[in-house]
Amino acid sequence: QVQVLESGGGSAQAGGSLRLSCAATQSSYCMAWFRQAPGKEREGVASIISDGTTTYADSAEGRFTVSTNSKDNAKSTLFLQMNSLKPEDTAMYYCATRRFCGSAIRPLSKDEYNFWGQGTQVTVSS
Repeated sequence: QVQVLESGGGSAQAGGSLRLSCAATQSSYCMAWFRQAPGKEREGVASIISDGTTTYADSAEGRFTVSTNSKDNAKSTLFLQMNSLKPEDTAMYYCATRRFCGSAIRPLSKDEYNFWGQGTQVTVSS
């Protein structure tokens, strides 16, 4: 069973920054960050696939940056640098992985991913 562990959540003021980290016990060709606020659906935030292509939700574009420290196509670590935080960014953030994926993957769809972490809470106050 693949283990996925997130870290780096916490509290920040609006306009501040946080950096999330994710480590998986198995390298994957697709990794992504999702978030879920109370009473809302889990939504994709940002993803990276084997060729380095990144995808962002509209709400994250220009403020968040997804990255990995692996130069290999298969990756086991993932980061999310979150700047210019807003109160509406408050949510539980989850890292998700999928061992193999092709170009047809919907990178911000939660249905595409097999393995999930337990989440890390991000709270942004105004």
